Amino acid sequence: MSYGIEFVPGNVNVKQVVNFCKLAESKDIDFAWITNHYNNRHCYPTLAAIAQATTTLKMGPGIMNSFTDTPAAMASFICTLNEISDGRAVLGIGPGDLSTLPKLSIAAEKPVARLEEAITVIRKLCAGEEVKTPDMQFFKYQGAKLTGVNLPGKKGIQVYVGAQGPKVLDLAGRVGDGALINASNPKDFQVAIPIIKAACDKVGKKGFDVGAYTAMSIDRDVKKARNAAKIVAAFIAAGSPPDLLKRHGLDLGNVDKIKAALGKFDFKTVGELVGDKEIDAFTIAGTPETVKQKCDELKKAGVTQIIFGSPLGPDMTNSIRLLGKYVV
Repeated sequence: MSYGIEFVPGNVNVKQVVNFCKLAESKDIDFAWITNHYNNRHCYPTLAAIAQATTTLKMGPGIMNSFTDTPAAMASFICTLNEISDGRAVLGIGPGDLSTLPKLSIAAEKPVARLEEAITVIRKLCAGEEVKTPDMQFFKYQGAKLTGVNLPGKKGIQVYVGAQGPKVLDLAGRVGDGALINASNPKDFQVAIPIIKAACDKVGKKGFDVGAYTAMSIDRDVKKARNAAKIVAAFIAAGSPPDLLKRHGLDLGNVDKIKAALGKFDFKTVGELVGDKEIDAFTIAGTPETVKQKCDELKKAGVTQIIFGSPLGPDMTNSIRLLGKYVV
């Protein structure tokens, strides 16, 4: 079992993220995943700063996509980060945030097929190949090659696929080294892991890192921990398909009310509508003892990397210390 931690360089600045990563490293956390959203501080320079300030922590974007960044740009970036970090770079990549891309006037057509092509091109470029792909649908490269970048060598760069739906989970199993699955509940992994395993078996792959990209909130005060998780649980519930909501026994009518309140930025009402069912379905929130128990349940479900994601808790520094002492 390994552990990761997520930071959003939007609600905290780059210097704060770097300091939090140094603290996480001192608590034996293995990975730092930095979110990638156009409206926040960019993950590229943030990751470079983390690389220079740490010595053992692995790090990568959580996650890139091939709509806003080309495979060539991502390959150049990840090889450069790998050089700066002395071989600690990992690449998180997914089909793209379908709620964000339309705001950039990007039509997210065939996201899974596009993602598969992008991963193929990135791997070829990182291996030092001259890439000619006239038969590809999305990336018709005509002799692209990384010539002024130190390449990672035979080991390559580990690629983690951000996955939720069955098609992307299957792709992750076939072409990825691991998956970053936005889920905090064992029920979701009981559905996801068999799809990944079947895909790995198809290609004869052994060894795959199943990452639970959790929404985490830990504090000695259970009320504070759960209150800090409410807004995150609300956004996840509002963006979840009906089948997922039914899997967790949630009231679809109440989720519609949550969605309407979020649309009005009425967070007071959101807080009143989000109850224990929503919090427990979509987050891990509570005291250190509760968090430890829920992480153990994820391990039993087949998770091999637990990622402590936003909000972490009412006090981020305290949360990292508690995670290091009681969970890692």
